[in-house]
Amino acid sequence: MSTETFDPAMQPPVGPDTTAERIPAKQLSKWRLYTRRFLRNRPAVAGIVIFVLMVLFSIIVPLTSPYKIDDQDFMNLSTGPSAQHWFGTSVGGHDTWTQTAVGLQRSLMIAIVVSVGVTVLSAIVGAAAAYFRGRVEQSILLLIHFLMVVPTFLILALISNGAGGDWRVISLAMIFVSWFFPARVIWTLALSLREREYVDAARYMGVPGMRIVLRHLVPNIGSLLVINFTLGVVSAVMTETGLSFIGFGVKLPDISLGSLIGTGAASVTSAWWLFAFPALALTLLTVSMALIADGLRDALDPTSAAGGRA
Repeated sequence: MSTETFDPAMQPPVGPDTTAERIPAKQLSKWRLYTRRFLRNRPAVAGIVIFVLMVLFSIIVPLTSPYKIDDQDFMNLSTGPSAQHWFGTSVGGHDTWTQTAVGLQRSLMIAIVVSVGVTVLSAIVGAAAAYFRGRVEQSILLLIHFLMVVPTFLILALISNGAGGDWRVISLAMIFVSWFFPARVIWTLALSLREREYVDAARYMGVPGMRIVLRHLVPNIGSLLVINFTLGVVSAVMTETGLSFIGFGVKLPDISLGSLIGTGAASVTSAWWLFAFPALALTLLTVSMALIADGLRDALDPTSAAGGRA
């Protein structure tokens, strides 16, 4: 007679998968998810590479070039690209390689300062208008709608011309005439955010209004602000270029891509390099920022299929 007893621990497990272990799903943080979606966008990655190379070019060349922007080589007046002057020289013998790098550096500085200023100002004003409602909202919207019909480019040209081409004044003027368009968009988006439960809870707890705007409304439109900042760089570069091209922007002894393109356009048939290389730098800069903006939009938009699956 058998004396074996039943031991449940010795029995095989019951179920469709008896060998594989249950591995918990790895959860990605929000920013890692955005980064993965962005890196899957090859044009956006190419835009990042081009932009980084342009920034390095604007920083390294002025430090390593044997020529300054105001140095004159009287033995090479208006000569084409050569081993001595890679981008040729101007009519006055200035090295175009160095001038292009310095002009790109100045245009980048103006664009980043303007884009940061416009993004911050429009976010605060637009979100505050949506939160405070009443007379505050009506007054802000009245100001925005008034500025939207004012010929801002003419005002900007007059201010820039009166400032003598000072890039700091030009940057402030560009911020002043550019913040209300994105502020109007942010106000529209913040109208729905002001009805959320966390905003009501903060209000009932006695949190000051501006703190609610800065800590609850603005952070929740961060994806829009990132895209606005990227596109703002492109817009600022094009605005500054247009001003300098017609003579109302950055002026000597300072230079920018716009002033170089304006000078080179007058001799494009006889000295093509004076126009071609600054124009190429401007094109690469704007195209790279546009590609980055498209990549950020697809990465931050959960409904977009362009970034692929996480």
